Amino acid sequence: MQRLRFIALAVRDWISTVGTKMAYLEPGSPWENGYCESFDARLHDEVLSGEVFYSLGAAQILIEQWRKHYNTIRPHSALGYRPTARETIVPIDQRPIMY
Repeated sequence: MQRLRFIALAVRDWISTVGTKMAYLEPGSPWENGYCESFDARLHDEVLSGEVFYSLGAAQILIEQWRKHYNTIRPHSALGYRPTARETIVPIDQRPIMY
């Protein structure tokens, strides 16, 4: 832990030497982080506000389905309207034939 403190002090000194300032995000405040805020808004708008969950299991299944869609199918404007992750499983009928 002491080592991390020394590293943090060195980084702080370097930042002030360079002439920039650090952005401080209050712990536990995702509204100060645009990426977290954007994701939270999408999750709320696309899943949570449109569903009534009668059990934890049902919530887990629907949220996992949405997560997979969000990461592998849904286009993201910041990525040129491509999904964040590509499917890594190739269907058997599309695999090259090995002789």
